[in-house]
Amino acid sequence: MADETTPKADEQATEKPPAKAAGGEAAPAAKAKKEKPPAVEDKPFPEFIKQDFMPAVKNAMAKEGITDLYLAFENRSYPIPGLVTDPCWQVIGQLNGGRRQFIIGFSKEDIAAPKFFCSADRGSTPSVLESFMIDERKVTLDLMVQYTLQRLNGQKWLVRN
Repeated sequence: MADETTPKADEQATEKPPAKAAGGEAAPAAKAKKEKPPAVEDKPFPEFIKQDFMPAVKNAMAKEGITDLYLAFENRSYPIPGLVTDPCWQVIGQLNGGRRQFIIGFSKEDIAAPKFFCSADRGSTPSVLESFMIDERKVTLDLMVQYTLQRLNGQKWLVRN
């Protein structure tokens, strides 16, 4: 009985190693790995902001109970009075009927470029530019949304103490 289940030495020797292609390299696998679709962050800058970032921020804010959020994407000068600069791309958000405003600015048409944040309350104009997401080496959609919510929560606009 033991002889029936144990392979014989002759059978083991007839097994062939995997086929090798010319040059001694292993042949490619029968099933090639599926290529990953490109990341949303690889889209052209304006498309990424309009099609992915802004809707994701609106959805995240809705989960926090903010339903009157207005978002715009514009190329304009920095919003600080007296600061004269070249125009840059900005995501402008308004809530509470426009009484609260925040801006995320991009120094270049690239989500990995240096970014700034500013905010204003009660209809005033922003007076301070703050760096935004400066420690991130790889910028993703999820991180951008998370940092936006974190920054707005720091202003006590989402959850009060």
